[in-house]
Amino acid sequence: MTEERNIQSAYKVLLIGGYGFFGRRLAERLVLDPLLHVTIAGRDMAAAQVLADSLNRRTATERFSASRIDVSEAGLATRIRASQADMVIHASGPFQGQGYEVARACIEARVHYADLADGRDFVSGITKLDADARQADLFVTSGASSVPALSSAAVDELTGNFSELHGIDVGISPGNRTERGLATVSAILGYCGAAFPQWRAGRWQQAFGWQGLRRQNYLAPVGGRWLANCDVPDLQLFPERYPGVRRVSFGAGLELPLLHFGVWLMSGMRRAGLVQNWSRHAAILKKLSDLFIRFGSDAGAMHVELDGLGIDGEKQHRRWTLIAANGDGPYVPVLASAILAGKLARNQITRRGAFPCIGILKLEDFRDAMHGLAITTESNTR
Repeated sequence: MTEERNIQSAYKVLLIGGYGFFGRRLAERLVLDPLLHVTIAGRDMAAAQVLADSLNRRTATERFSASRIDVSEAGLATRIRASQADMVIHASGPFQGQGYEVARACIEARVHYADLADGRDFVSGITKLDADARQADLFVTSGASSVPALSSAAVDELTGNFSELHGIDVGISPGNRTERGLATVSAILGYCGAAFPQWRAGRWQQAFGWQGLRRQNYLAPVGGRWLANCDVPDLQLFPERYPGVRRVSFGAGLELPLLHFGVWLMSGMRRAGLVQNWSRHAAILKKLSDLFIRFGSDAGAMHVELDGLGIDGEKQHRRWTLIAANGDGPYVPVLASAILAGKLARNQITRRGAFPCIGILKLEDFRDAMHGLAITTESNTR
């Protein structure tokens, strides 16, 4: 262990929102790295302590502790500094509508920062802090999640076979029996029926959340799923990262057609002006959707498809697919942050500044991080 890290014996991670839907799963993945000592933090000290105690019993160590931190209260930088953390992972969403108070506090406290955000404006806008992060010699990144961290890693690996990249299509569809968090539901409802720019035919065009229905076929046990437009960071970041691409799309879908088309109808109601923002009703709508949780499966999928011209000048289509079974789908969004923590602990990341989590991790990093989960991936060409 001293050969891997000779600066200090333990790397301290402060996990804000650590007992939440994704935070709890991230904490469970951090268990696997013996270099990491994790403080579970949030507004509910009792909940944080229960999880920390459970993880300590599981590991027969004292690597997990608990702390009460409310990110809305004054003095956040002081509390982060007092935690003696080397890195903060912000897992308390939804991030749509949030500011950068946590990231700014980390810079003030001289602590590395990553978050699980998937909000387009939030992730893209983290560059506002770049100069401050560089001056403080810190790694500050947003979007260490399924998008754009994992999706961009898949695109990066697939693009090696293209001379011209014309289109990028990304999609995610969770299993209906997979547990869902309120923050995720709120984020989806936030752009349900809302207009946003999408890169099509080489220019920005208007799209609407949860419109643009299309069918996507996945391998067993997932099968065919309906997808619809969703607003994610990839739509903003990919046209710039991959010059020449003429189309970037992202779709998400619900396994049960009843629920999927129900949200599609809700998007039409917002477009018609009957509802201003469905996210205000997220709690009750989640309870209604949970009435159907015994139906469907616990298997979900994610795909990244590229089309263009191969290095031989012929048309080429490549696809990367992830299948998550046994209800393990919610672990996918936390893998990137777990990987980053391990790499920072070992001084394997030297980049400094503030930027979206794109082009930082490789697909092989995620393959290693999936160990022990019912998650498989494959790539194919046609």
